[in-house]
Amino acid sequence: MNPAPNLVLVGPMGAGKTSIGRRLAERFGLDFVDADHFVEQRTGATIAAIFEHVGESGFRERESGALAELLAGEGRLVATGGGAVLDAGNRRLMRARSFVAYLSADLDSQLRRLGRDRTRPLLQRGDREQVLRDLAEFREPLYREVADLVMETDHLTASEAAVRLGMLLAERWSMSGAAA
Repeated sequence: MNPAPNLVLVGPMGAGKTSIGRRLAERFGLDFVDADHFVEQRTGATIAAIFEHVGESGFRERESGALAELLAGEGRLVATGGGAVLDAGNRRLMRARSFVAYLSADLDSQLRRLGRDRTRPLLQRGDREQVLRDLAEFREPLYREVADLVMETDHLTASEAAVRLGMLLAERWSMSGAAA
C-alpha cells in the first residue's frame, strides 16, 4: 500500500481523467476537482482566454497555484490538465501530497475522443495528430516519472476504466491524513 492524502490523475488530453475521475471520486468518497475548471473558476476566464491574454506560461503559473491549493487539502481526487507535469515543482508536489495514477491513451484514442473538441488551445495549432504526437513525446517521460500507477484507457469506456482503476487503487493506495 502506498498511503497518500489525495489521488491525482495525470495523462494526455483525451485519456479520460475527468470522466474517470468523477466516477472514482464517488466510489472512494473523495471530493472531485478538475484542475482546469478550478483555474477557470478562480480567474473568471476560460483556459482559451487565459492562453490568449497571458500565453501558455501565464496559464501554467495559474495552474501551479491551483494545484498547490488543491493538494494542500486532503481527501481530493484531482484531474490535472495534460501539461501539469511540465513544472518540476508540480511533480514534486504531486508525489509528496498524492497517489498519482497516469492514465495513458494512444494517439488513435486521443484523436477519436477529441475529434469534436474545439476548446483546447494547444489543439488549435495546425495538425492535431502532429500536435498530440509532439506533446506525447515530450510529456510521456514526465507522466511516468510522477506515476505510482500506470493504466491504459484505450478501448475502455469511462465506466469500464473507472472500475478497472478502482480495483487497482484498492490494492495499491490507502488514503492517509484524512479520515479514510
